[in-house]
Amino acid sequence: MKPSYVKLSYDHYTFSLRERIQYSVFSLILCFLVNDLCYRNVISFFLLLPFCFLYLPFKKKQLLYEKRKRLYHQFRDALNSIDAAVSAGYSLENAVSEAKKDLMRIYGTSSEMVLELSYMESQMLLSVPVEKLFYELGKKSQVEDIRNFSEIIAQAKRTGGNLRETLEKSARIIEEKIDVKKEIDSLLSAKKMEHTFMSLMPAGIILYMRLTSPGFLDVLYHNITGVCIMTICLILYLTAFFFGRRMVQIEI
Repeated sequence: MKPSYVKLSYDHYTFSLRERIQYSVFSLILCFLVNDLCYRNVISFFLLLPFCFLYLPFKKKQLLYEKRKRLYHQFRDALNSIDAAVSAGYSLENAVSEAKKDLMRIYGTSSEMVLELSYMESQMLLSVPVEKLFYELGKKSQVEDIRNFSEIIAQAKRTGGNLRETLEKSARIIEEKIDVKKEIDSLLSAKKMEHTFMSLMPAGIILYMRLTSPGFLDVLYHNITGVCIMTICLILYLTAFFFGRRMVQIEI
């Protein structure tokens, strides 16, 4: 029986039924909390419902980012494995197969890089050049280092360059980038915690005032002036939230 290989996509994410239910319920709960904190009105809750659908594309984007990040880290390990196999005398094509076996032991059979290497194996049996397969992987994953690696490999194979040295340098560059990113994440961890705390503070203040001074905020509910004030505050809060989120996310 001919094995089947999965072609992964890195620019489109399809929710499973469980994920769709999970994120839809979460967005509804979020919508209910926003309405309870800002409006306390049944009509406003239904007016907020369309915004629930904005959460799903946001979550898709986040999941795709995490997927590319996992692929990038796994690609680093794949390069190290390919480098070791080439040093042991394997051809690049056979080294790809050896790397797949190594990564299966580390990440399992359903990890992104293992599935990509399995697909590469199937295409190499059809005489597709391995450098072209790496280029296609870099192009569809939108990971620049993978695409650059494919171009370097293609150049090395055309000119008869030192393949082992090329693999070693590529692996070292990616390793350095990942280390720098880890250092930046470590330096920004306190700022990220600060951002999370500041994001929750407005809701905490409203809840505190409700508990300690019941009725004090009633003037902001059930009238057009209060609705306008709370809407402006909500827009300012969301602007500050996303601006702060961008500030603590640095890409290498």
